[in-house]
Amino acid sequence: MLTMKNKTKKSHTLKRLLKYALSDYKGQFIVVIISIIISAAASVVGIQFIQTLIDQYITPLIGKQNPNYSSLLQAILMMGLVYLVGIIGTYVYNRLMINITQGTLKKIRTEMFEHMQRLPIGYFDSHSHGETMSTYTNDVDTLRQALSQSIPQVFSAIVSMVSVLIGMLTTNLYLTVIVLIMVAIMGIVSRFFAKNSSKYFIGQQESIGKVDGYIEEMMNGQKVVKVFCYEERSKERFDKLNEELYKSSTKANTYANTLMPCIMNIGNIGYVLVAVVGGIFAVNGLLTVGSIAAFLQYIKAFTNPLAQVSQQLNFVAMALAGAERIFKLIDEPVEEDNGYVTLVNAKEENGKIVETEERTGLWAWKHPHGDGTVTYTKLCGNVEFEHVTFGYVPNKVILHDISLDAKEGQKVSFVGPTGAGKTTITNLINRFYDINEGKIRYDGININKMKKDDLRRSLGMVLQDTHLFTGTIKDNIKYGKMDATDEEVIAAAKLANADRFIRHLPHAYDTMISGDGEGLSQGQRQLLAIARAALYNPPVLILDEATSSIDTRTEKIVQDGMDKLMKGRTVFVIAHRLSTIKNSDLIMVLDHGNIIERGNHDELLAKKGMYYGLYTGAIEIE
Repeated sequence: MLTMKNKTKKSHTLKRLLKYALSDYKGQFIVVIISIIISAAASVVGIQFIQTLIDQYITPLIGKQNPNYSSLLQAILMMGLVYLVGIIGTYVYNRLMINITQGTLKKIRTEMFEHMQRLPIGYFDSHSHGETMSTYTNDVDTLRQALSQSIPQVFSAIVSMVSVLIGMLTTNLYLTVIVLIMVAIMGIVSRFFAKNSSKYFIGQQESIGKVDGYIEEMMNGQKVVKVFCYEERSKERFDKLNEELYKSSTKANTYANTLMPCIMNIGNIGYVLVAVVGGIFAVNGLLTVGSIAAFLQYIKAFTNPLAQVSQQLNFVAMALAGAERIFKLIDEPVEEDNGYVTLVNAKEENGKIVETEERTGLWAWKHPHGDGTVTYTKLCGNVEFEHVTFGYVPNKVILHDISLDAKEGQKVSFVGPTGAGKTTITNLINRFYDINEGKIRYDGININKMKKDDLRRSLGMVLQDTHLFTGTIKDNIKYGKMDATDEEVIAAAKLANADRFIRHLPHAYDTMISGDGEGLSQGQRQLLAIARAALYNPPVLILDEATSSIDTRTEKIVQDGMDKLMKGRTVFVIAHRLSTIKNSDLIMVLDHGNIIERGNHDELLAKKGMYYGLYTGAIEIE
């Protein structure tokens, strides 16, 4: 039953893969098929011509005193033209298959990337980045091999074998029976080897993904590896993964590489048998010399494609394994968004908020109702949690009955041990994850009703782990507002106190950076992230340990800019340095997903609870 399911799955994968190729290249694909048929037909006609050449042109000339070779030369020329047509057909279908293959792979990569952009954050939290990269590289490369070579060769081989079989049947039935018996043996052998190699090729692709994922982890964490002297243990782990890849690859290629010699040798045995039986027939006048010569060529023309098919089926199996992984990524459920409240530019007219095409600096939530009416709510930045309960996985609650009310312009801070749920709260505001129970309201509107893109467009984030992209300093600051002017970029950099160090770079704001800001210090990268948020100018700002990677001296430089950035906004701050949140309007102390204390700095110190212990150092924040 499992085998039938696997066969059905592979068949479905192959059909889906071919559908990609046929959807945009149907005309070229038809030309490919015609070219393959012409190429195969030319090969068969050429073999048939050998019989005619020997029996009608060469044999009559044997023993003549003054033979006339003109007719023989004409026949050879004609034969050359036939083979030329076959060569042209072969060139045409191979050339077209390059276009079809590269175009199809481009389409698949584009669809994969576009689909990946719509996947929820949870997918990336549960899948290795390296393994996902392996899908883009190794798995796609196996498709290139299959589409450009394996599948056309299999089809060409089948057409050739059918054509040759017809030629053999018209030449001699008895010799054809001998060939078919040998072919049946080849088929049994091929099935055995292909079945086993296919299984191990699938394992090989999975192992490649694991190895790539582990290498990516080790590269990103190389400093940590060295600091903790983890080199030997990392080697042991890599050796284990590499051993799995070695075993699956060795077994897959052992079966694959053994197949061709076995098929060829069985074909050679058939060749000898036909030569012996054909010789007996010729001696008894049942076959001509030309017929035997042609038939021996038929055997080569029949067994060689069969061997090719057997060999290419291994590559097809490997490609289908890669295609399954690709389609698995493409079929991953996208982030659902049933929101209908959108963010629009607005202006005030006669005391009312109305929608406008102009950028006025005023934003409003456009809320359509079931009765056909539309209301507009000014975007202020009021965020309210009402008895929110959440867990990343079922039956494992992270946040328990969280309630808070952050008013416009307030600075709300979260403190507590690692794992208390601080970052989780900010992830819920962005709707990176949806809550299990309760409600989150934004300006009085349930965020489940808001379009996720519009909700996130109103929020700015500065994370502890900054993410810069290959490009100029200017491009990285403009990441959230690509139409910003140079003056706006510089103003944002000055606000974050980044302008000074930027102007000392080789090309100032046009300096190219790569590798997530390689060449910049952690503090400088953090300043650029803050400048990016400043330029984005959101009404609500989330600072997730945004200054934890900055040294004390740099922190003082940044703090002034941060204060300016936070002015007039609703700000959520997660900080390990309690000195940065003393001026917060509201401080939430979390422990194991519960808010155990709330109030401002002075109120919490007066309670002499956990916050007091954290602030005075009596309790370690970790």
